[in-house]
Amino acid sequence: MDSGAVMTLATWLAFCLATILLCFSPGPGALSSMSAGMKYGWRRGMWNCLGMQASIIVNSTIIALGLGAILMASTTAFDIMKWCGALYLMWLGIQKFREQPVPFEEIAARTEFKDTSTKGIFLQGFLVSQTNPKGLIFLLAVLPQFVDPALPTAMQYVILTLTLVCVDIVAMGCYTGFAARVLTMLKDPEHIRWTNRGIGSLFVVAGGALAVFKRG
Repeated sequence: MDSGAVMTLATWLAFCLATILLCFSPGPGALSSMSAGMKYGWRRGMWNCLGMQASIIVNSTIIALGLGAILMASTTAFDIMKWCGALYLMWLGIQKFREQPVPFEEIAARTEFKDTSTKGIFLQGFLVSQTNPKGLIFLLAVLPQFVDPALPTAMQYVILTLTLVCVDIVAMGCYTGFAARVLTMLKDPEHIRWTNRGIGSLFVVAGGALAVFKRG
């Protein structure tokens, strides 16, 4: 091994594979991305994706500093995070279920969509990711497995985090783009209404699943 190496190529490729499988698997993040794509289109909807990446960076930093294990060891902290995440997902589901159908042609013209703060869209993505303890548990279980203590640890965490962020941007961008594309094909407001209700119902189901989730 090169004395100046930070990480082996084999380790990085193995992490890339694990990351691709994780990021493209359906979950709350994918639902949030599709919801944003349906409501705002791809360009504005991607702010939701960027919020998720901010959460990944926060969680990776927590783990790199050794605080992740301490946080997950606290039953109270875990339960608070879990219930906040479950209730937030259910609230998003109810909002999506009740959302009025708006054809794609009207989104660009209507003032309320133009004035919607990108900070609000960003915050939704951040909260969906940050209040989901499953994400932190996954990172806590997986990230350290790809870190070689004999090599510079900090730089390895930086490389792994940037890799995860890049892959997740592509994955969530695909979900956002797919939903935005579907919206352009839906002309009947009633079809849009039922699509919104379908996504809203999935949010509620995801919240319920998180509420009953228990650590192994």
